[in-house]
Amino acid sequence: MSPEQIIDIGREAIWVTMLVGAPSMACALVLGVAIAILQALTQVQEATIAFVPKILGVALVLVVAMPWTLEVLRGFTLSLFGRIAEVPALP
Repeated sequence: MSPEQIIDIGREAIWVTMLVGAPSMACALVLGVAIAILQALTQVQEATIAFVPKILGVALVLVVAMPWTLEVLRGFTLSLFGRIAEVPALP
């Protein structure tokens, strides 16, 4: 494999990682900001109030996004297998 191919695979792997992680991270961000605003308004600074809704929200997003996530990972895996098949065998 050439260095360009390896860099391309690494770049694609980073992109797939960002795509797969984006829904849960976005959910955690939105819920965290909403809960922080709510806590600032009510002046209730309890850690479990912030933790429980975020963990439930992220779990729900992971379940809902699972088919899409599996399709992205499947496409990346098939792309890698295709690249492996293109590599010439050693003499």
